[in-house]
Amino acid sequence: MAALSKHVLIVEDDAPIARLIEIHLQASGLQTTVCDDGLDAQELLKNNQYDMLVLDRMIPGKRGLDLLRWLRAQDKTMLLPVLMVTALSMTDERVRGLNEGADDYLGKPFEPDELVARVAALLRRSTSVVTETFDDKAIQLDDESMEVKVDGKLLALRPLEFKLLQTMMGKPGRVFSREQLLDTVWGMDSFVEERTVDATVKRLRKELATVGQGDAVQTIRGMGYRFQASS
Repeated sequence: MAALSKHVLIVEDDAPIARLIEIHLQASGLQTTVCDDGLDAQELLKNNQYDMLVLDRMIPGKRGLDLLRWLRAQDKTMLLPVLMVTALSMTDERVRGLNEGADDYLGKPFEPDELVARVAALLRRSTSVVTETFDDKAIQLDDESMEVKVDGKLLALRPLEFKLLQTMMGKPGRVFSREQLLDTVWGMDSFVEERTVDATVKRLRKELATVGQGDAVQTIRGMGYRFQASS
């Protein structure tokens, strides 16, 4: 029996655009569900399992950012990748979406091939195999379960945040530039901007701060970021 394809939830209230997205994702071998209302999308997310969310920002019922905030406030089972698609493509709007928890951002109008490539990249990263385990005494990172624990408490890290922490924990004290982190964590074929690294680091620090480890990932001004192992 053939393996089931990945299932993508498309939340878009512009019917022609929703259909365009659906056609091209299905052509790439993905299963899709389309929804045109934020509240309906929330119910679908509560009651079904999806592998990714393609989310328009300006939708009725519950705005895209509000739905994203709700999603990121749920438990770790709701940490699926999110590609935000919107006509609000200015830099400050993209950064706001990334800070709220989007994994990537695509402005309208867009080329279908780029949409498919971004979706494929996010799905690939979310299911990538982790090959190393690190433990700095305070923070334990498990490659098999893709879990991070501090003093026995499980942190709700999404795949990109996990891989970002794993990359830096692998070489504690080393300073990684944003470009190096993009190549390693997002992949050299990614379309994302360097400011995406900043947004992901911010989310990672916020989660680490809940267990008193917010300073473990340090900013080196003008250079990048590093993981500082506990003494």
